[in-house]
Amino acid sequence: MESPERARLDAFFRQITAQFPAGEAITTLVITHLLPERPAFLRAMAAVSTVGAVLPKPRSIHQPTLDTVRRTLPVHDLTRERFADETQALDYLEDTAGGQDVVLVDIGGYFAASLDTLASKFSGRILGVVEDTENGHQRYAALDSLPCPVVSVARSPLKDCEDHLVGRSIVFSTDALVRARGDILTSRNACVIGFGKIGRAIAQTLRAQDLRVTVYDSDPIRRVQAHSLGFHTSASTTDAVHDADLVLCATGNLALRHGDFAALRNGAYLGSVTSSEDELELGSLQDLYEQINIGPQLTRYEVTGHYFYVLADGGAVNFVHGAAVGAYIHLVQAEILAAIAALSHARFQPGLQEMPASDRNAIARAWLHHFER
Repeated sequence: MESPERARLDAFFRQITAQFPAGEAITTLVITHLLPERPAFLRAMAAVSTVGAVLPKPRSIHQPTLDTVRRTLPVHDLTRERFADETQALDYLEDTAGGQDVVLVDIGGYFAASLDTLASKFSGRILGVVEDTENGHQRYAALDSLPCPVVSVARSPLKDCEDHLVGRSIVFSTDALVRARGDILTSRNACVIGFGKIGRAIAQTLRAQDLRVTVYDSDPIRRVQAHSLGFHTSASTTDAVHDADLVLCATGNLALRHGDFAALRNGAYLGSVTSSEDELELGSLQDLYEQINIGPQLTRYEVTGHYFYVLADGGAVNFVHGAAVGAYIHLVQAEILAAIAALSHARFQPGLQEMPASDRNAIARAWLHHFER
């Protein structure tokens, strides 16, 4: 990042942290993508809290950024298994931030499985969780009860711009990977599973690039919305993928399970907008399909009479090319900082929460002041 851009970004985050000051002596554990724009956000986080650990998502680590962050902040390995096991999760938290007031910053619901134990047995206090993604939102919403506030920014209007651009970046990276093996997608059949904000952006971008797009969503209201926008819709996953040359999954909640893969047509390309374990039950195919690496970020799954291609090992396709969405990403990062401050002042009761519109409006005004020119 060039010096003027860094200075403007740091000035933006200073305004946010001044407007939403955190309480004293809080510690944050931060699950994050480590992409080139991320150090500014982490510098702002360190200005308002003690960053006990940065936990980079393994599939979205930019090595020079990792090297930069490691010089100033503790960086620990992230695995789903560590936080899925209550004992491991509690031991880790005690080792990292024992006795402290802690805010957990999450991307993908990593802390959901062990949250009850962490909240009840930790020697410090869990002030709350801030969750950034739709699949994480769903993981916390699925719990019977929440022992602390979970502030979700996944459905914030400030995230709409980012989600739209993420959809476009998914299509860009998908097209690039397909072209790299001498193939093109133009005029072919595509299927989008999940018609939330990102799924809608993917479907619209595919149509603009002259693909014929079918949409499936388990929510009938979203299928109606897709139909009203001129997309063909299907009543089941099997019907949706049957004739598709390209399938992109954007549900955050296992779009394709073991029995669904057999419905993919031969030669179909399959990609995801999030972690493979969140969208694709590929692990169930390990003993059935042979996996052959046929090029960068492209794996052929083959069994007698059937084959298809998986992009980026089933992970978020756009991270192959950096997942850049420009300055719009800083809107949500600012809301995360504001949510941390709110949790430090105990503004929320236990349960799934959102930031108030007045705070979002203040963030939008600050963003416009710094980036609208």
